Amino acid sequence: MSVLPGGLRVCVESVPQYGRGLAAVALTVAAGGDDDPAGRHGTAHLVEHLMFPRSGREGSADPAGEGYAALVAGAGGVCNAETHRDHTVFHTTVPAELLPDALAWEAGRLLGFAPTEDVIRTETDVIGEEIRGAGDAGRYWESALGALYPGSRDSFGTAAELAGITAGEVEAFFRAHYTAPRMVLSVVGDVDPARVMAVVREVFGGVGVIGVAGVARAAVVARVAGEVRTAEEPRAAEQTRAAREIRAVGKIRIAEEARTAEAPRTARDIRTAEQTHTARAPRAETEIRTAPLPAARPGVAVGHPLPDPVAERPAYLAQAVLAQVLGRSRLPALARSARDGHRLTSATVTCGYHGQWLASAAPDLTLAVLGRAPGTEVGAAVDIWRSVLRAVADGPLPEAEHRRAVNSLLVAWHRQADSLPTRAVALGRDALLLPVSAGPDALPAELRRTTPAEVSAAARALLEGPVTVTELAPQKGTVG
Repeated sequence: MSVLPGGLRVCVESVPQYGRGLAAVALTVAAGGDDDPAGRHGTAHLVEHLMFPRSGREGSADPAGEGYAALVAGAGGVCNAETHRDHTVFHTTVPAELLPDALAWEAGRLLGFAPTEDVIRTETDVIGEEIRGAGDAGRYWESALGALYPGSRDSFGTAAELAGITAGEVEAFFRAHYTAPRMVLSVVGDVDPARVMAVVREVFGGVGVIGVAGVARAAVVARVAGEVRTAEEPRAAEQTRAAREIRAVGKIRIAEEARTAEAPRTARDIRTAEQTHTARAPRAETEIRTAPLPAARPGVAVGHPLPDPVAERPAYLAQAVLAQVLGRSRLPALARSARDGHRLTSATVTCGYHGQWLASAAPDLTLAVLGRAPGTEVGAAVDIWRSVLRAVADGPLPEAEHRRAVNSLLVAWHRQADSLPTRAVALGRDALLLPVSAGPDALPAELRRTTPAEVSAAARALLEGPVTVTELAPQKGTVG
């Protein structure tokens, strides 16, 4: 891990065994749904979309309007992004020999961020379609989190609030949150770390550096990116583009550069100072009933708060194992059997942000979605869920069942470790959200240290803590 003068943290890892000839870049930013301004829910999501520009701009690193995604695809690579509650992550995979170009493009879209009103309207329409097409499980998860932690925001946004957003509002959000101390750049793959750092220092030097030096470095970014796409153009034309880029970047960035040159802060400092509402304790009530949500079939969603993955990491990992025990063996078997004339038709249990464990800082939750057979009321389904938890809490959990659950998590981890973008994203999240983490390679040993007694204690914690209950009711005309 290195820190550039402006505060950008950089992590480079050479792992050719996971993807010979490839390299992945992840940019993780401490900006998500919880940071959305009042009345503009979805701004973080919109900025994520606008980081993939779809139209050219005179003086930009992409005057022809190819767009970041087109540049990556033209290099034979792939790219994507995700907005979460507490962060946004961009990830790109390219042939290793084109990594310098990919880094230049990444820096270029940061330094040249200046979306036009027409592009903003296009992307708000796209986000509206994403919101309408969001899966049911996401709505259940967001409902439970909002009930346990009032003030928390989902990552999608609200189409109505985004409808009137302006370019000025978008740029203000970008300038406030996309600052060097709030970002981590991670590079993983068949790379030479020393060479990668040399390129990073050159093309990202303008991010968060005071005054003229930062603007001058922005010209370097434009020049490097331009060389990749226009090597055949005369040098004079290239210099003209670089000069225009200086002026464009200066107008956008100069106001923020003095502020973003502060010393790097930890992710916990940022959350404490600027996202205090997310650190609230869950409500004290034992059971919180939320408004019913539409569903294809009758069911109930039950949410429980998770321990802090930083301060209470062993307890958090025990919850991940518990979710596997419940979701892979205990509940499926119960869903196939009758109990006093009432039964469950299905059951899924997920641990962590939309089922991604260790993908978010606190607050976070475990969510159980239970299908209800005809005649099974909401309260009866919740009672069944509690009886399953109580059986594990009364433990000890059988060693063989515990081992199967741990092994299933280890298999998932090893499969993800073979994915360069997943590994790059994990490194960025650890550095930004989980600052005391020993890194993804330490996770298997941590999981193996989880004991059956800790899993039983995790079940007791769910029984004794607050819980949200949301009825899932078929809409008129749907199949029950």
